[in-house]
Amino acid sequence: MKRFAQLYAELDASTATTTKLAALQRYLADAPLADAAWAVHLLCGAKPRQLMPTRELRALAMEQAGVSEWLFEESYQAVGDLAETTALLLPPPQGDDDTGLADWMQQRLLPLRGLSAEQRRANLAAWWDTLDTQRRFLLTKLMSGGFRVGVSRMLVQRALAAHAGLDAKLVAERMMGTLDGQQQPSAQGLQAVLAPAAAAGEADASSAAQFGVQPYPFFLAHPLPEADLSQTLGAPQDWLAEWKFDGIRAQAVLAVQPTQPTQPTLWLWSRGEELITDRFPELQTALSTWPAGTVLDGEVLVWHPQADHPAPFAELQRRIGRKTLTKRMLAEHPAVFLAYDLLRCDGQDWRAKPLLSRRERLQTLVAQHGGVRLSPALQADTWEGLAEQRALARERGVEGLMLKSLVGAYGAGRTRGEGLWWKWKLEPLTVDGVLIHAQAGHGRRASVYTDYTFAVWNRPPKDAAEAQACVQAIAAGEKPPSDPAALQLVPFAKAYSGLTDAEFKAVDAVIRRDTVNKFGPVRAVRPSLVFEIGFEGINRSGRHRSGVALRFPRMLRIRHDKPLHQANVLGDLQALLPPGAATMAGP
Repeated sequence: MKRFAQLYAELDASTATTTKLAALQRYLADAPLADAAWAVHLLCGAKPRQLMPTRELRALAMEQAGVSEWLFEESYQAVGDLAETTALLLPPPQGDDDTGLADWMQQRLLPLRGLSAEQRRANLAAWWDTLDTQRRFLLTKLMSGGFRVGVSRMLVQRALAAHAGLDAKLVAERMMGTLDGQQQPSAQGLQAVLAPAAAAGEADASSAAQFGVQPYPFFLAHPLPEADLSQTLGAPQDWLAEWKFDGIRAQAVLAVQPTQPTQPTLWLWSRGEELITDRFPELQTALSTWPAGTVLDGEVLVWHPQADHPAPFAELQRRIGRKTLTKRMLAEHPAVFLAYDLLRCDGQDWRAKPLLSRRERLQTLVAQHGGVRLSPALQADTWEGLAEQRALARERGVEGLMLKSLVGAYGAGRTRGEGLWWKWKLEPLTVDGVLIHAQAGHGRRASVYTDYTFAVWNRPPKDAAEAQACVQAIAAGEKPPSDPAALQLVPFAKAYSGLTDAEFKAVDAVIRRDTVNKFGPVRAVRPSLVFEIGFEGINRSGRHRSGVALRFPRMLRIRHDKPLHQANVLGDLQALLPPGAATMAGP
């Protein structure tokens, strides 16, 4: 694990793509294939389950380090990361363990799930005593389920491609469907990814998407730049315009069964490469008459039979969050598959064909077999006409428009070589909120407060003086007033992205200066800063004190120009709720 710990440290220490790529290539050149397979698996976004409860980790770390709870807590507050705090506080190791990453994962960590708490504690204490600070940090991250590092799946694929002398798109295709957790990483699996490319005209036998159950790499869109569309894109007739729906992007793979070649089995894959077939059993029935070997790209949505547009994402989220799907849940939140594109049919890979051809064939298949909805094509003679339709997107429960070149192929990832897709989204909804809580970030931002909670006023303050009196009460540690008419700040959203490193550093200084209370890793802050918060949608929520939940909240800017008493109020958020907005209940 020594090599992987060093790689993790190098990746975490830099934001430069070239530096990270070089570090990945050095690791791949030196690491045994089995270790590299696990490294690729973890770096590409696999989510290791928590192997030990956080409270057990903390208690064992305090015991092994010989420090009191208050000293451990103070250290944690200064460092901002449990794994780093533990690694720094533990006494020097008494030995050195050079076991490889694959053996660590397969022979030591994964078997922990079947052990008692006492056995887990004994094993971890012994392991800590044979590892240096860097490896202790990594091990604790893996134990706690908090492993993550600032490297993208695409960058890992680029490194693999450069290492093996392959096209990065071929590597991406070979790796699809490998994160679903149904099989462990292996040297053989990575060897298949790195195998020499097939000769021209030959099928790539190592590509699981050929006739198997894995999806193809998803084609992703670029944000549409603000420009004269007639100059940048040409005529609108050269593009397919569709609504940008807000659901789960997915591929429906109708796999061939060896015993029943004409009876397909549906494998439904999310864009995050999670197998979600069992979450939507009605789609297996809906696609049962489609030809085996067909692969569709589309969106899973909740869409009521008589509605002319899909239900809000909150309804889909309710289905995702339930362990058991009752008949009532299926009836009240019916799922549909909205088909965007045809990737494979008739025993052929259709991705290289022009979108116009793929669309025509998809229309024919939908008419023949039914069971799915075809994403509607929007018509307009001018870009202004399409812009008018885009302005109605939020009323239809969608995020804007998608523009796809009719002559383009279906690419892999966010590339422009094969085809071109643009996402023409609506401007985000915005609200001005007050920073009230903060928590340290992760990775290279573990020592900086970057994860913020924001609040709005429950009603408009009478003036700046009334708002200041409320702030003083918060700073004094007073409980919120019981009178609902009394002025108070109501939390409504959390956000951790949108600011530059310099801005985060400046806000961090304010947080440390104006902290009025601590709740574990969370700091309560004396309200003083107003932020403009952007978000894609809003719905009612029974889980939040504000009664609303925002979709993809992020910080747009710090409003140094806006006094505290002029921040938005809860009524402003409620006014943004769509008519008949669903209530998001807890699981």
